[in-house]
Amino acid sequence: LMNAAVAQGVKPAQIAQHCDSVSLCFSKGLGAPSGAVLAGCREFVTEAWRVRKMLGGGMRQVGVLAAAALRGLQHAEATLRRDHDNTRRFAEGTSGPLSIHVLDSPLWSIDLAAVETNIVMVDVQGAWPSPAELCDRLRAVSEEEVAETGQAVSVLLLPWSARTVRAVWHRDVSAHDTELARRKLEFVARKCQE
Repeated sequence: LMNAAVAQGVKPAQIAQHCDSVSLCFSKGLGAPSGAVLAGCREFVTEAWRVRKMLGGGMRQVGVLAAAALRGLQHAEATLRRDHDNTRRFAEGTSGPLSIHVLDSPLWSIDLAAVETNIVMVDVQGAWPSPAELCDRLRAVSEEEVAETGQAVSVLLLPWSARTVRAVWHRDVSAHDTELARRKLEFVARKCQE
């Protein structure tokens, strides 16, 4: 909800007005260690409260968590905008022959029009590497990588489907981290093409 609101330049309430209920997680992009809020009609929230209690949910003295959630909400627009900018930079890559977004890449492509928030879906081309193999290569660090690039970088991405890898940015991924991830992807591309 918050990522969509920031990307569209609207208040979250403008999006949520079309929903019967809304759940908002305060961790991940907003940076709180945990916590969420649920909103809806009185009957819905009352039933959710009852089920939560029945299943043993609940915490005492959650003021510190609430303070972290409040801080995340107060800084959401700037934080999420930065995440979106980093995501866009990664997706656009460079203008070199191994650009991430080049549609005729022999290994993968990214639909830049689909990069709207903090998520990039990388479409893996051909039979090799598979999304799982690509993720394994991005996570692994080799002596060869350190010798060639002067650094060891491990990038954690998720094989999303049979032909897609999902990359997600959050408040703990800086512009520098984004550049390192982009370079690692280029390194892996070079090795796969060799």
